[in-house]
Amino acid sequence: MQKIEGQLKRVLRTKPTVVTRAFFWKIPHNTPREDVCLKIGRYKTSAWFDQKEEAETLDPKSELTLDHDEFKELIAFLQESYEPFRQGVKAFIPLDSPFEADNASQIKALFSVPQKAELVRFILDNDIIPDELADGLRQAKRLRAVREYRSMLEEDLVEQRWQQWFQENSWVLGSEFVRILDERRIDTKNISDFLMEAYDGFLDVVEIKRPGGGMQFWAAALDHGNSVPSTDLIKAITQASRYIHEIELEANSVKFLDNVGGVKTVKPRCVLLFGRSNDWTPEQAEAYRILNASFHNLTVLTYDHVLTRAERIIDMDKD
Repeated sequence: MQKIEGQLKRVLRTKPTVVTRAFFWKIPHNTPREDVCLKIGRYKTSAWFDQKEEAETLDPKSELTLDHDEFKELIAFLQESYEPFRQGVKAFIPLDSPFEADNASQIKALFSVPQKAELVRFILDNDIIPDELADGLRQAKRLRAVREYRSMLEEDLVEQRWQQWFQENSWVLGSEFVRILDERRIDTKNISDFLMEAYDGFLDVVEIKRPGGGMQFWAAALDHGNSVPSTDLIKAITQASRYIHEIELEANSVKFLDNVGGVKTVKPRCVLLFGRSNDWTPEQAEAYRILNASFHNLTVLTYDHVLTRAERIIDMDKD
């Protein structure tokens, strides 16, 4: 039989015929270890535990004894759970172990509330997310986007998939653009990929072509020893120039101005995203520089140029 010492008991509730008691004791060992056990029960008598008494019911028995480990777990449960539960909290995150997988659903639930504007104001007003964490989240999101971009370059994706990616990651297009406008239609015949508001408050356009699909940036044959644009690139440049022209024609249209949210149109510019440059020769890189210099309202970028820009932006953010 185990030796028992350090007994402590307390009446939790008394009724005319039933008493509820809690009783715990200490079981010493020959080692530094000590076990503390807890018993809780309802009894028909009002006698103390050292007298004979009978549990109120036997099936199921209205008496429970917790050993040392169970008692410790009960204490931890009460310490962690009682106060949040008392205050009506249905889900909470223990601060001593916030990064366990089970807590992810609670965090997701908080940020999935439909009142996004109210949630943002609440976070800002109470300084819940410090600047360092906000910067880290933005950096992590951009790193993930660049990894996705590299993966997409290895596939022959259609333009729609690229449009979706740039819609979600317009930051890679450069700091000259503030936002993508909801409107894409220039007129009844011309629909651009993106109409943009530039940093100076005026309207510009972005046109993208898929990097694959057999379209080449340079013509297969040199012309007088020089690299020249392919037929596909010339067609894309012509289309982009047509968009610029049509936007200028609509510049004074009240309907167009209303459709683009009041963003003014003065000398619009276009960024054309076309093809790859990862395997260019130094001569082709030089020809590209000369080609872009010939335009005053059009900039041609390859998908690899955009990738390099994105990687540079990420490095600056990390610093």
